[in-house]
Amino acid sequence: MMSDDKKKVHLLDDEKHLVLDHDYDGIHELNHPLPSWWVGTWIISIIFSVPYFMYFHVAGGDGLRATYEKDLAKIKEIKAEQAKLLGDFKLASYEAWTKNNDALGIGKQVYVENCLTCHAEGGGGDIGPNLTDKYWLNVKDRVPSELYRVVNKGVEENGMPAWGEILSQEDMYAAVAYVISLKGTTPPKAKEPQGENIEK
Repeated sequence: MMSDDKKKVHLLDDEKHLVLDHDYDGIHELNHPLPSWWVGTWIISIIFSVPYFMYFHVAGGDGLRATYEKDLAKIKEIKAEQAKLLGDFKLASYEAWTKNNDALGIGKQVYVENCLTCHAEGGGGDIGPNLTDKYWLNVKDRVPSELYRVVNKGVEENGMPAWGEILSQEDMYAAVAYVISLKGTTPPKAKEPQGENIEK
């Protein structure tokens, strides 16, 4: 568009009304308006920014960190309530549940999904200790209450996580029953004994 005469400028019929009256070095400009949806979004964002600024920068509303801390406090409360529900081990509850459910079948599934990585197939031990022999690191007797304590609370210094924060009580009952059933088995490539002999 190099001419001062609009009639000589090559324009489409629907563009002629967009030509501005001024030019720069013989170059004419077309005034294409912004899309209405864009203008609307821009106006809404400006309107929204006023209460946003007042709330967060004038009234001291909760920012990201405060929201994070509140959410974290709620999570901690939920975990504490869950820990109360799990409670201490109750032998009668354990025996009733294992009697009325496929404890070993469920326990094997729980073991494969959560314990296999550290204790290997069949409980032979890998990162974690061998669960089939009579040498144990964290329990004094291979009884449900002792094993449940370790599964539930974990042993942080030995890398054993607290599964009570993840698993249900029934899953932990099943895992304990399954581990007890591994006593005396001979899994392939079993790890060397660790800890103390609890069956002297």
